[in-house]
Amino acid sequence: MRDAIKEAARASLHLLSGAVIALLCHLMVGVALFTACLTVTVIGAGVLPESVLLLRRLAGRERRRTAAWTGAPIPEAYLPLEGPLPARVRTAVTDPGTVRDVVWAGAQLLYGMVLWYASLVLWVPALLVDGVVTGLAGRRPVALPLIGRLAGLAADWSRTLLTPAPSAARDAALAARIEQLTATRAGAVAAHGAELRRIERDLHDGAQARLVALSMRIGLARRAYDSDPAAARALLDDAQTQAEEALAELRHVVRGIHPPILTDRGLTGAVRALAASSGLEVEVSVTGLADHADHPAGAPAVTGPAGRPDHPAGAPAVTGPADHADHPAGAPAGDFRAPAAVEAAAYFVVAEALTNAAKHSGAARASVSLTRAPAALRVRVTDEGRGGAEAGERAGSGLTGMRRRVAALDGTVELTSPEGGPTVIEVELPCVW
Repeated sequence: MRDAIKEAARASLHLLSGAVIALLCHLMVGVALFTACLTVTVIGAGVLPESVLLLRRLAGRERRRTAAWTGAPIPEAYLPLEGPLPARVRTAVTDPGTVRDVVWAGAQLLYGMVLWYASLVLWVPALLVDGVVTGLAGRRPVALPLIGRLAGLAADWSRTLLTPAPSAARDAALAARIEQLTATRAGAVAAHGAELRRIERDLHDGAQARLVALSMRIGLARRAYDSDPAAARALLDDAQTQAEEALAELRHVVRGIHPPILTDRGLTGAVRALAASSGLEVEVSVTGLADHADHPAGAPAVTGPAGRPDHPAGAPAVTGPADHADHPAGAPAGDFRAPAAVEAAAYFVVAEALTNAAKHSGAARASVSLTRAPAALRVRVTDEGRGGAEAGERAGSGLTGMRRRVAALDGTVELTSPEGGPTVIEVELPCVW
């Protein structure tokens, strides 16, 4: 009896919230009439998209309420209300989701209130009948469950009216995909522009300045060659030093465009090189990828700040294909390589993550995991620092650039960094192997 009363009370609360939404739908009728009048006069056409958005929010509330009762979510399928006013008005009028929401709002006016009143009528006889039957005969309640059935009926009607048609769902998914691709394209263009500006700045302030100084020293050496050979020789020595520094600057710029180590040693070798020069004790684990790092069988995969093996005695070593320790049981140890763009993105993700860990986290240890999935490359970087890294729009320029680079390849980035740590960056890059 107690459980039946609790379930009936829960159903009554569900029906009560449905009645409240029905009252809001009644208010929406007035809003709709007001909007229609203003739209006819053309002057108030801008109110129509806002009214449709308000109706969408109300329908979304009903979807969440119904999903909480049934345990099964109801999908949404709306065309985005964006662009200039004429386009927004046209979308608001022609979107099948608007028609569906209007039909639901009209129906909710009726069944929302009727079912709530029906539940109120059922409560008194249900308590009397079930109280007597359960108390005297020891039988299961028969009237109280009817209130739960009323709530289920309301949920079924809402689900039927608010579930989008397959064609509408496809159109909405296509529109959302186009919007996502537009955003990622804009991010990729912004990242490309920032990268070009960085390269131009590095060339102008670094290699170009050194080449100008080199040209001046060679010119001075030519003038001093006949009159002062010793001074000319000193100028040529300085010119050689300038040439070596210019070459070093050019190599640095080239590494920023596409690190040559990726071509020479592959992603795993390049990541191990990053780990060795990061200033942290980094453990690198690789699953299902080629290893061009010339990593000997049985050698430890933990590299200390100076690039020296720093693996504790007795700890398991993560090795390359030479001993097949990084391959799943039964998996082939083939020469799997991701596309060049994917490898470059993964490399820069690891580089940025380790740089942030070394500069800001205060951590002494970190770990990098590279995993070959059936249709993706997964990268996971973890540090044991203080955490608190910002996500989203408040993130620093490094994390923002990382997100843009990954989004350009249709990948995903997940950052988890609670206060006190650890910080975990998980990246998935789609690719065909």
